[in-house]
Amino acid sequence: MLEGSFLSHLVELRIRMIRILGALLIGFLPCAFYARELYTLLAQPLLEKLPQGGQMIATDVATPFFVPMQVAMMMAFVLTLPHTLYQIWAFVAPGLYSHEKRLALPLVIGSSFLFFCGMAFAYFAALPVVFEFITYFAPEGVAVMTDISKYLSFVLSMFIAFGVTFEVPVFVIVLVRTGVITVEKLKEVRPYVIVGAFVIAAIFTPPDVVSQFMLAVPLCLLYELGIFIAAFMIKKQQPEGEDPADAAKQKDIPAKTD
Repeated sequence: MLEGSFLSHLVELRIRMIRILGALLIGFLPCAFYARELYTLLAQPLLEKLPQGGQMIATDVATPFFVPMQVAMMMAFVLTLPHTLYQIWAFVAPGLYSHEKRLALPLVIGSSFLFFCGMAFAYFAALPVVFEFITYFAPEGVAVMTDISKYLSFVLSMFIAFGVTFEVPVFVIVLVRTGVITVEKLKEVRPYVIVGAFVIAAIFTPPDVVSQFMLAVPLCLLYELGIFIAAFMIKKQQPEGEDPADAAKQKDIPAKTD
């Protein structure tokens, strides 16, 4: 019986993976057709900050082909991210309680939207500041010519850092709703979260104070937003006048049967 259940889970996982990869391939085809334009758009924050005579270069023979294709794949991943998150949730949902399943649609929509917001913030706000800082400190007589593959790696790391940072409210809400941690405990560890935010920012951003603040400050604010939303959701579910601590204890007590 256990072996049959395990095999059924493997079959379900295979189906979900095929759907994710199929959607990714469908999204990649039109993006590949506009791969050059997509890379030019991606490189715009740096191109606008380059000094006169500065340009981007390709040091490997196949780089001018593969790098735009990687950008097209990245765009396809972004476009199909809501579908990917839904497939992941659909796989784990059968093992969850009914009240946890009701979080599916809000989590998929919220996670996708916040990740897009993080990438947009990195592209429109953080990257121009970072490149302004880098090009400003270039020594006199040094031509700034960035390799396109290294630029792509740098931008991807920034997108991931800011995208994951903007998911903080979702992580906080899930932790509270699943009973892993309480709102009161989240408030208690706030000082450690602030310190951790600046440590993370120092690791994933260039060594300038401005870009570190641009990652750390949103992380702290989004953490507070997650606490606020989680507390509001819990308060909304409780009957008027009920103590939150008592409500939390009652959820852990199984119902008695005659």
